[in-house]
Amino acid sequence: MEQALHNKQSRKNFLIFFLPSLLGIFLFMIPISYKDEITIPIAVLSGWVQDLLGSILPEIMTVIIILTLLGTILAKMIRPEIMNRHLFLKTLFDVPLIWFIARILGAIFAVMVLFQWGPEAIWSENTGGLLLYDLLPVLFAVFLFAGLFLPLLLNFGLLELFGTLFTKIMRPVFKLPGRSSIDCIASWLGDGTIGVLLTSKQYEEGFYTKREAAVIGTSFSVVSITFSLVVISQVGLGHMFVPFYLTVTVAGLLAAIISPRIPPLSRKADTYYIEKSVEYTEDKLPPGHTPFSWGMAQALDQAGRSRGLRDFFTSGVKNILDMWMGVAPIVMALGTLALIVAEYTPLFQWLGLPFIPLLELMQVPEAKAASETLVVGFADMFLPSVIGASIESEMTRFIIASVSVTQLIYMSEVGGLLLGSKIPVTFWELFVIFIQRTLITLPIVVLAAHIIF
Repeated sequence: MEQALHNKQSRKNFLIFFLPSLLGIFLFMIPISYKDEITIPIAVLSGWVQDLLGSILPEIMTVIIILTLLGTILAKMIRPEIMNRHLFLKTLFDVPLIWFIARILGAIFAVMVLFQWGPEAIWSENTGGLLLYDLLPVLFAVFLFAGLFLPLLLNFGLLELFGTLFTKIMRPVFKLPGRSSIDCIASWLGDGTIGVLLTSKQYEEGFYTKREAAVIGTSFSVVSITFSLVVISQVGLGHMFVPFYLTVTVAGLLAAIISPRIPPLSRKADTYYIEKSVEYTEDKLPPGHTPFSWGMAQALDQAGRSRGLRDFFTSGVKNILDMWMGVAPIVMALGTLALIVAEYTPLFQWLGLPFIPLLELMQVPEAKAASETLVVGFADMFLPSVIGASIESEMTRFIIASVSVTQLIYMSEVGGLLLGSKIPVTFWELFVIFIQRTLITLPIVVLAAHIIF
């Protein structure tokens, strides 16, 4: 009787694991043909929303940015009891001072752009207007569906299965403990911020050394599939998502292999944040298990802990709000400032000058225009694709989008989170790692572009 109940529960858990995970893989990873273009289902759904709401999306995004600011003011000034009771609301609105200032700026810029108030430098179609009318509507639609369906990839056991299967390669290839594969996959499938938060928590609990935490935070807090889709769509190459993402994956993996082996990451101490009473050892397979069988056991265990549709939709709505309110104001604030600098000053042209001979050597069309985008990504990941969208050459736009995604260290999100966490990296180290990753991934991306085009 007990065995029969156990078998029934196992079958139920397998279905809870298999069906949502399969749907998640289909929505986020399987290329389909739609209107003579190759894309992924999430992108098709996002396109429908943009077509449906098109003209009012700038107004909707302005309202979201203003509501985010009002919530942050409440959290900072009044500190209502509801925010103490709900950790999600507290995390969403009670942000560090630098992000509070960014939300203020984002709201001011959005209103100025919407009503065309103030200096034209802020609301012109090449600065704030580009963000509010072109980029933010795409973010709204992509985040809506990606956030809602993200739990399909993260909450039903797929993460546990992949993590166990990858355990054996993490130490020899990336010089990291097996458990870090979970952080890496959470970033890759979910969001770079998830990876930073997971890494910081495990570092504080004594599972990672300073070097390991710094490596994971800067090399594996990768741009998610969702963000990648937004970037490639922004440069008008959404139909090339599959070759684009394959290029990004290969370049990102090689950067993750090389970066930890050179300073500053290689010089980080292999000491712990706290001394542990029990020495942590690498994850080992229990007797009688293969990596796949143990991964499946963990996946089914995770599936058994899922709480049904209500929990799924609650988690999805939280993801959507986190993406809309966490990202949109920062992009509006930093993006507008950076585009003003790019449009009205020669700063990014100067910073990009050293890259012109390199790009010309690699036979990249419009090398001068491309060079201006290679450093601006340190401020925000979207800016290279926003600035590069006006370049005529499809190959160059492909290269700009790919490199911007593999650079990883952008201060509007992952970089800011790393500096705000306990992970031992400085602003200067982040900039050095950003340049390193640019130099490592650029040749790989250009090679792929020459093959594709």
